[in-house]
Amino acid sequence: MRIAITGSTGLIGTELVRSLRADGEDVVRLVRRPPGAADEVRWDPRSQEVDTAGLAGCDALVHLAAAGVGDRRWTAAYKREIRDSRVRGTEAIATALASMDAPPRVFVCGSAIGYYGDTGDRLTDESGPAGTGFLAKVCVDWENAARPAQEAGIRTVFARTGLVVARSGGAWGRLFPVFRLGLGGRLGNGRQYWSFISLHDEVAALRHLIATDTLTGPVNLTAPEPVTNREVTAVMGRLLHRPTLFPVPEPVLRLALGEFADDVVGSQRVIPQRLLDSGFVFAHPRITDAVRAALRTAP
Repeated sequence: MRIAITGSTGLIGTELVRSLRADGEDVVRLVRRPPGAADEVRWDPRSQEVDTAGLAGCDALVHLAAAGVGDRRWTAAYKREIRDSRVRGTEAIATALASMDAPPRVFVCGSAIGYYGDTGDRLTDESGPAGTGFLAKVCVDWENAARPAQEAGIRTVFARTGLVVARSGGAWGRLFPVFRLGLGGRLGNGRQYWSFISLHDEVAALRHLIATDTLTGPVNLTAPEPVTNREVTAVMGRLLHRPTLFPVPEPVLRLALGEFADDVVGSQRVIPQRLLDSGFVFAHPRITDAVRAALRTAP
């Protein structure tokens, strides 16, 4: 297969490219600078330009490019960047695909379980409604931006990803060094649910979305057993052989993180019902499995 990917240098994109190429697939990487290699194609989400000629013959496009939610404090300017990088980038890709005479047969568009907002203790699958708050609104707009591809008849799948357990990046990449120093602890009261997925399963699930013609619309990419932050803390401490004696009170989180603290202490108990129904099998269904898998990989 010939598969195009945006965000190919990010945590998930890097591993997806490696996995596909290891199996002999032809990968095209969309870049925002002048292409410097034969496998690169230019796009510019700000100007809404995409070199569709470079996408000719692609069977699928996986759109992962977006500004990191937790990379910086949420100023008004960075909140605009979080939203625009998702909405305008998706608009550019979806519009470009819709304009092609022979577009890819499937468009896998990144999204997030932030769509559901704070679900508390309630189990939520893909049938759950959109939540409230900044990230939920961003996710709704993000998915709506793919409408041109859907209206053009391209099978469009929204990969609503949870917290990816990995040592080399993302939110979990920040946790490992803290716990290794013996400074890890629960966040807030620790009762909030974290819906996680190992990096290995995230990549496998994205490939499953590409290959499974019956899947369209939202699909949760989370492990089947969400756990509380208190449980995550216990597992991290046990597997890293470190104490977890330093809980971070909610007021301190709010002082350090600003508005983003609402999502850190919020609860999302999300299950991947459509993924399971389609026959996907998780390699790391439990948090212990996922953390052990991350510890086995290079930092």
